[in-house]
Amino acid sequence: MAKISRTERVIIGDDHPVFREGLSRIVRNLLPEATVVEAGTLQEVLDAARATPAPTLILLDLMFPGVEPKQSIADLRQEFQQTSLIIVSMIENSALIDTLMSCGADGFIGKALNATEIADAIVHVRNGDFVVRYNTSTLISTLDVQSQIDQLTARQRDVLRLLVDGLSNKEIARILDISPFTVRIHVSALLRVLKVNSRAAAAGIGAQAGLFRQG
Repeated sequence: MAKISRTERVIIGDDHPVFREGLSRIVRNLLPEATVVEAGTLQEVLDAARATPAPTLILLDLMFPGVEPKQSIADLRQEFQQTSLIIVSMIENSALIDTLMSCGADGFIGKALNATEIADAIVHVRNGDFVVRYNTSTLISTLDVQSQIDQLTARQRDVLRLLVDGLSNKEIARILDISPFTVRIHVSALLRVLKVNSRAAAAGIGAQAGLFRQG
């Protein structure tokens, strides 16, 4: 791997602090002379990317609040044409991954991979390769996702759309004009139906199914 310029900047965008910090450690170990910037929102990613010098690499979580995957990746690609763009996500749907790569992503890394595998994928992208790496045992087909979504009630789908958008129970309650307690009941129910144990995992399934808030 070529020696890294001290002006190289890497932006890590993920709204989950623990994973973001872990990814930062991987990048700092891999690129010790690079400046690593952590961002917890899409706007923070954009603000950091528009600073000087321009970033050489952006690692972005698909489930960032405010991210509509296809459009957001296409917009980033258009604005930052010289920047390597890697999606790091738990959403492992082959059709969606293909779409994201066609929108301009240089790589896709599944969050289920270990640190060594993630670092290796980053190296390959920096060397000019287009890389798609994920744990095939966690791959969910489009048909399976739709089957799960079909089991949800209309209200549960409304809640799931807002989970995909990264909103809290309080924010969801305000938008749907229901109580936070009722939101909690709906979230618990949809977690059971989708057979997942976290809001993030449920949001991942919702994103795969295209359940994004309108407007």
